Amino acid sequence: LYTVLSGWAFRYKLLRDGRRQILNYLMPGDLIGLQGSVMGEMQHSVEALSPMLLCVFEREYLHELYRNHPGLAYDITWIASREERMLDENLLSLGRRSAIERAAYLIAFIGSRAKVVGLNGSQSVQIPITQQHIADTLGLSLVHTNKTIRKLMDRKLIVWRDGGCAVSDNEGLKRLAGWEGLGEARRPLI
Repeated sequence: LYTVLSGWAFRYKLLRDGRRQILNYLMPGDLIGLQGSVMGEMQHSVEALSPMLLCVFEREYLHELYRNHPGLAYDITWIASREERMLDENLLSLGRRSAIERAAYLIAFIGSRAKVVGLNGSQSVQIPITQQHIADTLGLSLVHTNKTIRKLMDRKLIVWRDGGCAVSDNEGLKRLAGWEGLGEARRPLI
């Protein structure tokens, strides 16, 4: 069980034929391996998008942590509940949003999370992803993703660079996606 202290990563699953579905993006404060610690085995993989620093928790002590440190136990439960909430929104995106709304939501979502944990400093959020990552998250072809990203750029909502995506107008992305934002008043850091 790990806590991300710095860096970016993503959780994903692969189909037998090699197709990848990115499930979520990880950044400081997120847990890696909670599913495996509770269920015995992780049903997904994790890949780093940048250099990362992780804090290791021995998973056999997780039950002891819940028993002896209720404040930390609550924080872990909060993080797991937030993950469920994020996955609900991602499922809504895949099922009902148009391609441009999906892309706007995804970039606004990642940008908002990065801002909450201070990954952008005083500058615009720089997200270290490729168009392939976006395609694999949204279930779109790379060609469709490229055209969709171009539309977001034309609206001056994002800037695409070799190292990824810079958010120019997070509020505009949220409006386009029909998303109200994270709404997190308190975010624990374990």
